[in-house]
Parts: sequence; structure tokens; C-alpha cells
Amino acid sequence: MMVVSRFLSVGVGRLLGVSRYRLQPSPAQEAALLEHCGHARYVWNLAVEQHAHWQRGRALAPGFVEQCRQLTEARAACEWLAAGSIIVQQQALKDFHQAMANFFGQTHRRPTWRRRGRSEGFRIVAVKPGDVRRVSRKVGEVRIPKVGWVRFRWSRPVEQAKSFRVTRDAAGRWHVAFAVIPAPIPGPGTGEIVGVDRGVTVSAALSTGELLIVPPLREAEKKRLVRLQRTVARAKPGSKRRGKVKVAIAQLRAREGDRRKDWVEKTSTDLARRFDVIAVEDLKISAMTRSAKGTIEAPGTNVRQKAGLNQGILANGWGRLVARTEDKAPDRVWKINPRYTSQTCNACKHIARESRESQALFLCVACKHRDHADVNAAKNHRDTAAGLAVAARGGLLLGEPVNREPQRDLLLVG
Repeated sequence: MMVVSRFLSVGVGRLLGVSRYRLQPSPAQEAALLEHCGHARYVWNLAVEQHAHWQRGRALAPGFVEQCRQLTEARAACEWLAAGSIIVQQQALKDFHQAMANFFGQTHRRPTWRRRGRSEGFRIVAVKPGDVRRVSRKVGEVRIPKVGWVRFRWSRPVEQAKSFRVTRDAAGRWHVAFAVIPAPIPGPGTGEIVGVDRGVTVSAALSTGELLIVPPLREAEKKRLVRLQRTVARAKPGSKRRGKVKVAIAQLRAREGDRRKDWVEKTSTDLARRFDVIAVEDLKISAMTRSAKGTIEAPGTNVRQKAGLNQGILANGWGRLVARTEDKAPDRVWKINPRYTSQTCNACKHIARESRESQALFLCVACKHRDHADVNAAKNHRDTAAGLAVAARGGLLLGEPVNREPQRDLLLVG
């Protein structure tokens, strides 16, 4: 098995399928889909292992073409691997190659191992128009290699796509995401600018005074989650009982995630339709949510408090909200330097840490201006963007439509 041991692959670049549907496979089809997921995971992990052996001074790790050649050799040596789809396995390599490119481009972290039950999925390319069809008003079918026609819920029209990704979440739900790019949402054309300040207690505060909050789990759901977490802590590792409880926990987490995604989609669409420019803080969320544990030699401090803050940031969908708004309103989302925006009075522009009396209250120590702290910060984002718009357009009034395209690089801050 020397061919297999030296064959390695690359990290997966996520396919952001903006058109996702719930798959409804039969038991036999689900088993075949799990086989595809296993093959994609195996190829991916081999690629991770291969690149893990590379060190400075050695020959370069094999690229995508060389790995495809090694995959052909591995399929010839392993009957169980040859029984799978070559498309699924090659696309796992392609995803890894893209993930490594993202890592070296310093936009993503280094690709890591994929585990069974987590990050399950595979990608299909070269999709033809006849590979997706509508069966009835609410049922459609998609053709998957070596699986056949698999039904999915036709919740909205399916646009023609050249590829799609099949995924399975921790709750056991299957989805198919078609790689289509939706048309941008046109702005109102009034030149109106809104500032958005993201927080933990208030998910998004607008300069208009609106306070938007991601819908959390209900109280009964939170209590059930606590009971399930206590049960799984007492359950024997590897037991069927523990597996069932973990699935129940995953279902509650999936419900929470679905509500967050739904809130993000509705909020981003509303912002793109109502405002011509959306000003947000330029936050480095990945750096902000890093663990504070430290090392054995230099252990961190306030680790539990930092972990709670990290969970609050991620639970409010900070990054997803901005990303989806940028997708729907391209070139209309401006990122503002967040320095001192939470300590600056929007009325008199006095900067003082003492003005932020609490999480919710901003009371200026200079002019006694009172406002919600997050709304005050959002107004500062709006005013900064407005000043940039006036400067870039030679002093034109803000009431006119904003055309940012010619000065795109000039207007980016932070």
C-alpha cells in the first residue's frame, strides 16, 4: 500500500451555495451518500497528511495534477476506493488545493483533518441541465453519480448551476447547495447611509435607533439543552445512549443555527433594500474569538470569561451578517476603522472612556448627551462614512445617490 500511503490531498475550500435545499434520500441512497462522504474525507485526510510531512528545505509537496495521478494509482490498488465516484474524490483534492491557496493567501487558516460526523459532504461538478428536474409542486430531484435520482424539497425555483455540494450536518440532515450567484439587490437610490454596530447583547444596532437581536433558543429549549448536556456527560463513551443524546443536542444546535441564518438573510436583505451605503466596523473576528488558554508555560487569564465572550460573538453571526450584506449589496458595504467609535459622543465628538457608563448607556461627560451606547457607535460609523463620501465626491450633498465605484480604494478605511 505504498501508493496509498504517499498519496495526499489538500484542504477544502468551502462552496458557498447560496441556493440550498433539504435533501430527502431513501435509506439505501443515504448509505451511498455516506460512502461518498467517506471517500471524500479519506482523500482529504491523505492530502493533509502529505502536506504535514513537508518542511522547509525539502522538495515541494505535490500539487493538484500530481495528486490526481496518485489518486489514479490508489484507485487501481484499492478496490473499495475504485468503487466510489472519481468525481467526488477528485473534487476533494480540488477543494484541498483551493484551501491551501487560501491559507497561503492569508485569508483562511491551514486545512486540518476531517472527522466522521463533522464536515461531511462532497462536491459534484459538470452538472448538466437535465441533472435537476421538478417532480411536483414541492418536490424536485437531483442526479448524483452512483446514487441516482435523489429527491429534495422544492422550496423555491432552482437556477441553473455548474456544480453543487451535498452536505450532512451533525443533526443528520442532508442538504444540496447549488453554486449560483444571485443578482445584487438594487439600493433605493436616495444616498441614505446607515451605520451598523455589532454587539453581544444587541446583535446589530442601527444608526436609525433600531436594535436587532438574533432569536435565541426558547427557555424550554435551553433547559432541555442543559439536561441533555448533563446526560451526555454521565453517559459511557461509545455507548448507544451517548450517541442518541449527542444527536438530540445537535438537533437543538441546528435549530439555533437555522434561526440565526434566517435572521441574517432577512436583516441583510432589508439593509440592502433600504440603504445605499451600509457602514460597519472593520473587525478581525477570527482574531477576536481566539482562545485565551495560552500554553502550559504561559497559561492565559480569565479563560472562562473569554470563552463566554467568544461564544456570544459567534452566536450573534457578526461575520455572516456582513458577508451576506456584501453579497447582496456589492460595493455598498463600507468598513470603518472601529477605533474610539464606542467612546466618541456623536453630538459633540468628545472622546472619553467614562462616557460609556454601561453596556447599554452612553452619557457624554462633556455635553451630557444621552443615547443607547450601541446606537451612538452606529451613528459614528454613519458619520464617518458620510464624511468619506463627501470628501471623495468633492463636497457633494449626501442626499444625492452615492456612486462609490471610481473611488473604491480611497473609501476603504481600516
